[in-house]
Amino acid sequence: MNVETPPPLVFRTSKLAKVYRTGEVEVHALRGVDFEARAGEFVVLLGPSGSGKSTFLNIIGGLDRPSSGDAWFQDHDLARSSDAELTVYRRDHVGFVFQFYNLVPSLSARENVRLVTEIARNPMRPEEALDIVGLGDRMDHFPAQLSGGEQQRVAIARAIAKRPEVLLCDEPTGALDSKTGVKVLEALMRVNEAFGATTLVITHNAGIAAIAHRVVRFADGRIHAVEENAGRLRPEEITW
Repeated sequence: MNVETPPPLVFRTSKLAKVYRTGEVEVHALRGVDFEARAGEFVVLLGPSGSGKSTFLNIIGGLDRPSSGDAWFQDHDLARSSDAELTVYRRDHVGFVFQFYNLVPSLSARENVRLVTEIARNPMRPEEALDIVGLGDRMDHFPAQLSGGEQQRVAIARAIAKRPEVLLCDEPTGALDSKTGVKVLEALMRVNEAFGATTLVITHNAGIAAIAHRVVRFADGRIHAVEENAGRLRPEEITW
C-alpha cells in the first residue's frame, strides 16, 4: 500500500513568545505558540483584535523577532537571524499583502509590480503577475484610477511577482465590500493553487475560514484551536 508522503514543513514554531515593554508596562502579545505549516497549505488565522495574530505573522515573516522560543522557515532560524539575514529572507522567500495597499500613487500598476521584480532572484514579468490576478487590461492605470479591490489585487501581483514560497496576508479584505473581497480571495486561491505558495491569511471574517485547508484560532496570545476543513468552499460560495 502506498502511503503518501506529506509535503515538507515550511514553518514551525515552538514556545514562541513576544513581550512588548512600554516603561513599566508589559504586554504579552504571544504566550508560547506551537505551529506548523506545510508547503502549499492555505491557512486562515482567526481571532479577536489583540489575540496575537499579527504579531505571529510579523515574526514568521521576518519583520519582528520573538522574545523567546523558536521560529523556523525551512532551515532558516528566524529567531536568531541578523537584520541582514532577515532582509534577505523577506526579499527572497516572502510575499506580503496588507489591509492597506501601499501602492506608489505616481506609478502605474505595471510599474508598482516592477519595483519588486527588479530586486528579486527569479521574478515573473509584471504583466504575467497582473494577468494572474485578473488585471491584464488595467496594468497601465494608476492607483487613483483603480477601485479598492483592484488596488489590492495589484498588491497581490506585486507580492507574487518574485515567486515567493510563502504569501502572508494581514486582513487583505478588511477594507473591502463582499463582492470585491471575493475577487481578492479568488486571486489568493489562484496563486496558492498555481504556484504552491504556502498562504496564511489573517481575517476577522469567520466566513473566510471555509476556503482554507486549516483554520487556526488565536485567543489571548495563544493558539486556542486548530480545525481542518474536510471540504473547502470556493470564495464565491462563502457567506460573507
